[in-house]
Amino acid sequence: MTTLPHEIQRRRTFAIISHPDAGKTTMTEKLLLYGGAIQSAGSVTAKQNQKQTQSDWMTIEQQRGISISSSALVFDYHGYHINLLDTPGHQDFSEDTYRTLMAVDSALMMLDAARGVQAQTEKLFAVCRNKNIPIITFMNKMDRPAMDFFELLEQVESTLKIKVVPMTWPIGSGPDFKGVYDLQQKRVFLFERTEHGKKRAPVQVADLNDPQLESLLGSDALQILQDQVEMVEGVLDPFDMELFLKGEMTPVFWGSAITNFGVENFLDALVELAPSPHAIETTLGTLEPTEESFTGFIFKLQANMSKQHRDRTAYMRVASGTFERGMAVTHTRTGREIRLSRAHTLFAQDRESIEVAYPGDIVGLVNPGVFQIGDVVSVNPKIRLTDFPRFTPEHFATVSPKDVSKRKAFRKGLEQLSEEGVVQIFYPTDGARDPILGVVGQLQFEVFEHRMLEEYNVAIDLIHSSYKLVRWLAGEPSALARFAKHVEDDRGRPVMLFRNRFDLDFALEQYPDLEFLPQPRDMTVIQD
Repeated sequence: MTTLPHEIQRRRTFAIISHPDAGKTTMTEKLLLYGGAIQSAGSVTAKQNQKQTQSDWMTIEQQRGISISSSALVFDYHGYHINLLDTPGHQDFSEDTYRTLMAVDSALMMLDAARGVQAQTEKLFAVCRNKNIPIITFMNKMDRPAMDFFELLEQVESTLKIKVVPMTWPIGSGPDFKGVYDLQQKRVFLFERTEHGKKRAPVQVADLNDPQLESLLGSDALQILQDQVEMVEGVLDPFDMELFLKGEMTPVFWGSAITNFGVENFLDALVELAPSPHAIETTLGTLEPTEESFTGFIFKLQANMSKQHRDRTAYMRVASGTFERGMAVTHTRTGREIRLSRAHTLFAQDRESIEVAYPGDIVGLVNPGVFQIGDVVSVNPKIRLTDFPRFTPEHFATVSPKDVSKRKAFRKGLEQLSEEGVVQIFYPTDGARDPILGVVGQLQFEVFEHRMLEEYNVAIDLIHSSYKLVRWLAGEPSALARFAKHVEDDRGRPVMLFRNRFDLDFALEQYPDLEFLPQPRDMTVIQD
């Protein structure tokens, strides 16, 4: 018999974070391969006639070989129900990653073993630490020459200020990488390469003292492995589950996602280590997942995921109780009662109707323009989330359709893509017709332009602006017209755009009665 506590206990909801090119999307694909969700893994590299990765479903992602939008993938493995969220690694899409981290219980941090901790890794790690998200580390790309193993561990510990505990240990690196030693099971796993890593890697299992190991590894490689294992077990701290769940210790695994070496070992350990769904903070206090009454929250919006449907999808994390398709709930921001009848599971852009979901599950809701990021749907009409941030834009451009007859489609695309968070929109107050886009990184402009053309058949002109700073204004803006541009955000709030810090500082000095806010009073905005 299915019970709510049982279903909660078997849920694992985690995100994969990394610096660009650390192998995050490849790892996503290989976890799906070993989880039985796909039969053959695709390639991240966009080449003609080559199978694309399941998680990178946008055309622009496939063309450029990068993740631009978070993707939800759901599958079962050894009795666990896994909700895997693949996130963009590129810093220009940090906001999408940040929002996704609001919906997970743990994170997999991918590191390139040749490069260690990189800039975007530090930023994403800081977000996880701020939210006390437990982190599991995978040292990837061991099929290439790597840093000294102990130096790499020391770098992670000193840079990120977190205790590291190896759970597996690599056997060689680069062309000599043959497998991993499981420090918990005390077993050696030796792998064979498959064609492009598309299929599961054949594996041999042995004890560290097995006499056949010398013939398999060679006497020198075996001696190095034995010495390293002895040092690891003698010097490094043992794994402590309590410290891990507090975000103070990270278990470390080694392998190569591209060749599949060490992936299955990692997946087996991940479902055991990763925590089940946790409580969330709301305006009414802490909400436990075991609370019988249903509550869910929207952490992401996505338009045009399916070319067959061309609708908008709201990603909802079930926070408590049991979700049932067709149930009546309150949309707590508006107070409206709505019926959640068009709900589906998510597997990148693929969908399938879902009848029931439990805390930790990610459910796709068809969005008829009702939902905003951070919205709560619940049987309790008063519950709201305490915090759901946005990033402060740093680049601005005026946008207009090349063909004025496409203005209706232009407005639709503008509304839906800004709703997703692809861009932020500001409207001039001086009578100018064309809106101004604000983004965190320049690559967002390229994505916006590409998606407007592909999804809405609208070619656009972008005129980049010299404005670099944005401040929400409390007070009369007309006096500032000499050195700032007065616009309004998508909710009609007054905003000033400044070209540089000098102009902002001058405004602060000349108009002490005005307030220049880095964020609206009713919204947290992150300055990346």
